[in-house]
Amino acid sequence: MPAKNQKTIDQLLTQAITEFSKTLELFGLTPTEARLFVTLYIQNRPMTLDEMSEALGKSKTAMSNGIRSLLDLNLVERVWKKGVRKDLYQAEDQLFRKFMVSYTQKWLDSVDSQKQTLQQIENELNESIPSTENQDFHQLSARIQNIIRFHQLLEDSFHRINPN
Repeated sequence: MPAKNQKTIDQLLTQAITEFSKTLELFGLTPTEARLFVTLYIQNRPMTLDEMSEALGKSKTAMSNGIRSLLDLNLVERVWKKGVRKDLYQAEDQLFRKFMVSYTQKWLDSVDSQKQTLQQIENELNESIPSTENQDFHQLSARIQNIIRFHQLLEDSFHRINPN
């Protein structure tokens, strides 16, 4: 392949990695984790930490930390290859499903936890302050109810899009 075409392919590869990484950062991945995942996905083959380090220009330690996070999120998997003594990792192919399953559950857990805490606050408010003619009480109570409803709507939305 002529050098001119290779440079163009390398530039396009770099652009694709950068742009897709920005999308994955929206899911809470760090820039390094996002670039690591995209690199593994685009390469479409198992890679060692050394290969990842060279491809991204980052330390092997940074790659190890990134891989550990991606493994925890079930976005990459460790694979075995006959004759290779180093650990190999590859990206999951089912991008949409893997990200949506992982992050929808994360969001659901967070929203539920926050909603429960807000309901406890609402209960404490109702128990500690008489609801007679106190305008501050009524305003705060109404706002907390609106916030709880907001969390319930988020939870309902996440349940509807959950790909499980």
